Amino acid sequence: MDKSFSASSRAAIEPFHVMEVMRAAEERVAAGNEVLHLEVGQPSTGAAAGVLAAAHRAIESDVLGYTTAKGLPELRSRISDHYRAWYGVDVDPEQVLVTLGASGGFVLAFLAAFDPGGRVAVPSPGYPCYRNALTALGAEVIDLPVDRSTRFQPTPNLLEGLLPLDGLVLASPSNPTGTMLPGPELAALVEWCDANAVRLICDEIYHGITYDQAAPSALEYGDSAVVVNSFSKYFSMTGWRLGWVVAPEDLVVPLERLAQNFTIAAPTLSQVAAVAAFDCHDELERNVRRYAENRRILLDGLPGAGFTDLAPADGAFYIWAESSHMGMGSEELCRRWLDEIGVAATPGVDFDPGRGQGFVRFSFAGSQGDVAEAVVRLKNWVSQNTGVTNK
Repeated sequence: MDKSFSASSRAAIEPFHVMEVMRAAEERVAAGNEVLHLEVGQPSTGAAAGVLAAAHRAIESDVLGYTTAKGLPELRSRISDHYRAWYGVDVDPEQVLVTLGASGGFVLAFLAAFDPGGRVAVPSPGYPCYRNALTALGAEVIDLPVDRSTRFQPTPNLLEGLLPLDGLVLASPSNPTGTMLPGPELAALVEWCDANAVRLICDEIYHGITYDQAAPSALEYGDSAVVVNSFSKYFSMTGWRLGWVVAPEDLVVPLERLAQNFTIAAPTLSQVAAVAAFDCHDELERNVRRYAENRRILLDGLPGAGFTDLAPADGAFYIWAESSHMGMGSEELCRRWLDEIGVAATPGVDFDPGRGQGFVRFSFAGSQGDVAEAVVRLKNWVSQNTGVTNK
């Protein structure tokens, strides 16, 4: 009997649409056309000078074999010191697991915390890979629509209606909205999760990139949450593929065993170099000041292109803008911008399957010149195509 091969049903998940936009942008550049990149959520700057110097020394002198699954002891110790310095929280280095980017950290955390069929609440709009990874791992994703009334963040009142739950994924600052929870509201969510035996997975990868006040950590309000962070955003090391997880005591061993079997260890060169990242804050803070100026340019300029409903961008490097008044869905809108004016932005369907056709995400992680020029082009395009008058 003939038998044909087929892919696993676990692979039948949605694409990460921003990667599709990136591919289209690359094809446009390869054809000799210019692209202003407001689609991708990565710094346009490279790693800090101290990180590069440490990497060069390691390449010249080290064998660069495997580390243990949890990562270099020196790096885990520096991460522990980081929590004490930034948040006043004591984290045992044994609770730190260095991972293959924050993405690898989320997969390990989801595997360790949730059985197949587990009910995990994920806010919309939110980072799509939470949803997609949980689905591929057999969890039941419970959509939690949030909006401006709660600053695009979950609240205990919203969650009450979803019980019973096994987990909640929280991002503060959030991708795509940039909103974050102040201390009292974060504390209330941690307390609610503990009271209802809901495992909190807290995405803190944009910590350090905030504009009016620092972002609090879930670790300041309890020890049951799984906290995921990354060297990609504030530390400007996206391609080094390095993140970390701070695990509650009951998940330390499960996470380590999963890491041993899934990845063996995070890249050794990246780990060695990342130790130096914690000595480079002056250079990294200059990056944050550049993001702040780019944020100002978009917040001041987008209303002139007809985008007046913008999420409060407390942190990260994104503007979440309502686009439903443009007369077309966000996928078509972003395609036309790329084709007609060379501006790459991300359609909202990536982040909110239900309402995303009415929203667009702009990233301001790139250069100031590109952000400013993109605003000019958007104003002209909107004026010519929708009748919106520039302000």
